[in-house]
Amino acid sequence: MSNITEKIENLKKKRNAVILVHNYQPSEVQDIADFRGDSLGLSREAAKTSADVIVFCGVHFMAETAAILSPDKTVLLPDKDAGCPMADMIDAEKLRALKKKHPHASVVCYVNSTAEVKAESDYCCTSANAVEILSGIENNEIIFVPDKYLGSFAAGKAGKKVILYEGYCPIHMKILEQHITDGRKAHPGAKVLVHPECRTAICDLADEVLSTSGMERYARETKCEEMIIGTETGLVYRLQKDNPGKKFYPASAEAVCPNMKKTSLEKVLWALDEMKHEIRVKESTAKAARKAIDRMISFG
Repeated sequence: MSNITEKIENLKKKRNAVILVHNYQPSEVQDIADFRGDSLGLSREAAKTSADVIVFCGVHFMAETAAILSPDKTVLLPDKDAGCPMADMIDAEKLRALKKKHPHASVVCYVNSTAEVKAESDYCCTSANAVEILSGIENNEIIFVPDKYLGSFAAGKAGKKVILYEGYCPIHMKILEQHITDGRKAHPGAKVLVHPECRTAICDLADEVLSTSGMERYARETKCEEMIIGTETGLVYRLQKDNPGKKFYPASAEAVCPNMKKTSLEKVLWALDEMKHEIRVKESTAKAARKAIDRMISFG
């Protein structure tokens, strides 16, 4: 154990803290996690613990979700500038304007959105359950924000027509058709797994379109020994570590999220030492956002 890791462990005990680490975080940060996974799954795990402090190694909207689900806990974000370009593509005002154009529509927002956007929504969803959520909504008019690619993929699978917002993940846009074609040539026996935030043409080329938790499950359960992974490269480290007998290749080495890589061991240490970069959500916003999250959870 390195000196800095030891200091983090000592401070974690002192603060009664839990460290949540998203799958896209740097490898050394993944190695100190109490829980690793996707954003909502992490927040739900933390809410079950008796910890007083949550250190969320991720981006801003993730820490907000943790604060909404654990109002009695202190939530810290190691780097206060770790944001999400896709989440920033829509705000509450833009969503209200869209709702005004479609007053009878139900609103589904991807969990990759701000607390204020969640508060303006009827349902929240993850990339893992978007199809299930859309399938379960009886209303035939549905607004989906902010990711048009996830929305389009889920709507197609659910057999629903949705009003899509023009949001997208710039990192998943870096994965191109040529990358998939080249990957198959280099690794002819490999299965191609891609995230539904990828553009439609990429999803059409894949063997499986899965959330990060779906990719983890698939990698664990499949007999296939080689996989090409079409999402942020941080997940490859996690998959390789959890499945040492199998091989994983990033679809594109350029699919690196600079915001996810802002977290470092030093910043985790400083967050715990100084109890800084606390993320708070206004009570009225948290209450409204919680309704959208709870509706999603009620789907099972």
